[in-house]
Amino acid sequence: MKKSVEDLNVGGKKVLVRCDFNVPQNERGEITDDRRIREALKTIRYLMEHDARVILCSHLGRPKGEVNPTYSLKPVADRLSELLGVDVKMAEDVVGESAKTLAANLKDREVMLLENVRYDAREEKNDPDFSKELASLAELYVNDAFGTAHRAHSSTAGVADYLPSAVGYLIKKEIDVMGKALNNPERPFVAILGGKKVSDKISVIENLIDKVDSLIIGGGMSYTFFKAQGKEVGKSICELDKVDLAKELLAKAEEKGVRLVLPVDNVVVEEFSNDAPSKVVSSDNIEGDWQGVDVGPKTLELYAEVLKDAKTVVWNGPVGVFEFDNFAKGTNKVAEILANLEGATTIIGGGDSSAAVEKGGFADKMTHISTGGGASLEFLEGKVLPGIDCISEKE
Repeated sequence: MKKSVEDLNVGGKKVLVRCDFNVPQNERGEITDDRRIREALKTIRYLMEHDARVILCSHLGRPKGEVNPTYSLKPVADRLSELLGVDVKMAEDVVGESAKTLAANLKDREVMLLENVRYDAREEKNDPDFSKELASLAELYVNDAFGTAHRAHSSTAGVADYLPSAVGYLIKKEIDVMGKALNNPERPFVAILGGKKVSDKISVIENLIDKVDSLIIGGGMSYTFFKAQGKEVGKSICELDKVDLAKELLAKAEEKGVRLVLPVDNVVVEEFSNDAPSKVVSSDNIEGDWQGVDVGPKTLELYAEVLKDAKTVVWNGPVGVFEFDNFAKGTNKVAEILANLEGATTIIGGGDSSAAVEKGGFADKMTHISTGGGASLEFLEGKVLPGIDCISEKE
C-alpha cells in the first residue's frame, strides 16, 4: 500500500505537491471550469493545517518546452488565492531564481505555485537533472495529479527518486475506489464500455472480461462486434482489421460465462451531422447507405434491465456520438440510469462519460468520477501507472 499524505510528518517542511491544474480557459485567459483546482484543495488544506510550507506545481496545455504566456499558471494562482483565502505566491519560473528564492523564504502554512513545468523541455523527458532541481526546492513530495499519473515525467515520477513521497487525497481515492472495484467488487459487477474504436479499448475489455459478470458494449465499437456476428453495418464506423479480435472476445465472454450485451436497435442517419434526419432500426437491419450514431430505445431498456441489480458499475466511453446533442440521448440516458441505481457503487471513468454525468446534473449521485481520462483507462487495463508506482510504500 502506498503512503498517503497523512503518513508524512509535514510540520515545518517544504512539500512539493504535483497537482493537475490543466484547466480550460477562454481567449482572455479566464478559467472556464475550475473543477480540477477545487479537487486539489483537500490535500493543500491538510498540508496548511499541519504547518507545511506548500510548493505546488503542474502543467497547463502543451507549451512544448518553451516559455509561452498563453500557458502561464498565473490565473490558477489567482483562483487558488480566492479559494484558499490566502495569497498564493507565484514564481516567475520553474526551477530558476524566482522559484528558489520564494521556496527558500516560504513560511509555515504559506503556499506558492511554480510556473508551468512544461516550460522546461526536460519535464516530459523525465530528465534526472531536472527532477533533481525540482526536488532541491523541497524536503517531501506528494503526487495528487491522477490525470497525469500514467506519464513518467519529472514532476509526476522522477522527483520521487530524490524525496520521501506520498499520494494526496485525490489519488488515494482513485486507487481505493477503482482498485476495490477491480480486485474485490461487490457483485453483480457490470462494466459499460463505449467510444469509437475497439482498438482503443482492447486491453480494457480483455482485463474486465476476467472480472465482470456483465459487459455492456455501446458506441462506435459495437459495429465491429456486429460485423463479427456476420451482420451488415452499412456505413457505420467499423474496424475491419479488428473483426477477428471481436470474434475472439465474444467467444471468451461466452467461455467465461460473462454476459456480453450489444445494442439491439440503433439510431441511424445517412449524413453524419447533428441535424441529419434519423430513424431507429434493429441491429440486424442497418442498410447500406446508413450509419449508426446512437443506441435505440429497446437497447436502453436492455441496458436498464442488466443494470437494475448491479452492485458495482464501471462506465467508460459514450454509447453514441456524444458531441452531437441529437445523438447524445443514449449516453445521457445511461448517466440517468446509473444515477438512479440504489445501493450500487458507480464509477465513471473520465472523458465523455464524466461530461455526460456533469451535464445531466448527476455528479453528486455517483460514487466516484475519475479525474483522469487516459490514466483511468490504463488503470482499468491493469497497467502500472508510473506516477503511483514511484511512491513510497507504507512500512
